[in-house]
Amino acid sequence: MEAALSDRPPPTGEGLTFEKVWAMFQENERKWQEEKRENERKSQEIWEKMRGESERRSQEIDRRFRKTNRIIGDLGNRFGELAEYLVAPNIHKRFNELGYHFDAVAPGGYVIRDGVNGKVIAEVDILLENEKYIMAVEVKAKTRSKDIEHHIKRLEILRQYRNKHHDTRIIQGAIAGAIFGSAEKQEAIEAGFYVLEQSGDTVKMDIPDDFVPREW
Repeated sequence: MEAALSDRPPPTGEGLTFEKVWAMFQENERKWQEEKRENERKSQEIWEKMRGESERRSQEIDRRFRKTNRIIGDLGNRFGELAEYLVAPNIHKRFNELGYHFDAVAPGGYVIRDGVNGKVIAEVDILLENEKYIMAVEVKAKTRSKDIEHHIKRLEILRQYRNKHHDTRIIQGAIAGAIFGSAEKQEAIEAGFYVLEQSGDTVKMDIPDDFVPREW
């Protein structure tokens, strides 16, 4: 056995040594770190590009949204003006049929200003008056719940303003709408408002038998 071992050729020194294995490991580690940094760099570039594109798209969407809101707002205002124009010439007839006999109509709007600085604190679209009553009418293209709430506050301001001027006439309210949902219509009636709906080139008034108009 010993003779057989002694017959083997001596080591040539070309086999793997610890130093060679360690060098290979360091080289692999260096390449891995380089690839990692490169991947991180590319990922950052992609992220920044995506973020920039996302911000650009977000700004574009925001710009279009603001533009659409302006267009809708303009259309809503113009439609509201049109509804007011259609309502004003006939509205006093509907109330006179109920026995009010209004002899004064302010279709162009009635403005209440602060007595100190002249700031507008309330506006009424149409105001009808006689010796006993003042009827404040709000005209909306499409009536919503908040419009009913705002009209209540508007009439409270009108009452305070009239009291300051020693006007004791009874104030009542009405809401006229080109588009009136059933829920909003019922809400307006329960709030004590007359409800007028656009019907062709005139307005109609549907009054429940148990309706009692609220007085301010």
